[in-house]
Amino acid sequence: MVAELNKKRVMGAAEGCQWLVSSEEVDMTRVPRAVRPMRVNADPQNIVVDASKTALLIVDMQNDFCTQGGWLDVIGVDYQRDRGPIEPLSQLVPECRASRIPVIWLNWGVRPDLLNISPSVLHAHSPKGERIGLNEQVPTQGSHVLRKGDWGAAIVDELNPGSQDIHVTKHRFSGFWDTELDSILRNMGITTLFFGGVNLDQCVLSTFQDATFLGYDCILVEDCSATTSPEYCIQATLYNVNLLYGFVTQSDELLKALALL
Repeated sequence: MVAELNKKRVMGAAEGCQWLVSSEEVDMTRVPRAVRPMRVNADPQNIVVDASKTALLIVDMQNDFCTQGGWLDVIGVDYQRDRGPIEPLSQLVPECRASRIPVIWLNWGVRPDLLNISPSVLHAHSPKGERIGLNEQVPTQGSHVLRKGDWGAAIVDELNPGSQDIHVTKHRFSGFWDTELDSILRNMGITTLFFGGVNLDQCVLSTFQDATFLGYDCILVEDCSATTSPEYCIQATLYNVNLLYGFVTQSDELLKALALL
């Protein structure tokens, strides 16, 4: 059997999602990965997920949202509130890597010519057309707001993405709209997503909702998420996640579960 397998070419990017191809046969059975049950305390119920089909998705932990001199800071928004997830994520991310749970960074990245941005999205970032908007220069850094490749679109230094992590660029509030995110997850055999990032009630929630609609099992890591919006927006988001879209847990609960794998 081993000799036979050695004659076959593996086609597919992830274990458990691959064909075995020879000149005589295409084996599409996709030998499954071993199930790794992971029990996590959560609301409204505790959950059991398969760690072999799980990823951590981190949304928009970028300088323009989370760093002094970034876009939010320059337009007078309290960016410090978006820095709350940095510490818990800095603890969680290495443990996910060590447990072979993929870490996916989902970030804004607009084109310099704005051809991937509609007027409605421009308006959302500068409602009266009077403040610095997408792709416009921030005077403190010389960076352009959320332009792909610029300082403002970079992930904050404190989180230091690893070389094995996956990066996806988005240009809408939801990371599933007109991006390769869904294809990547399906080709990796991912069915369960833990979410963190900013802003909780905007890009995180939009992506979370779309993931649910697409059939993914979704869990929000509350202390790894934040927003500059009023408190009632946070409460409404948590209420609707628990009621309609998935589950809510905390990073220490996830760390406990990872330690038992």
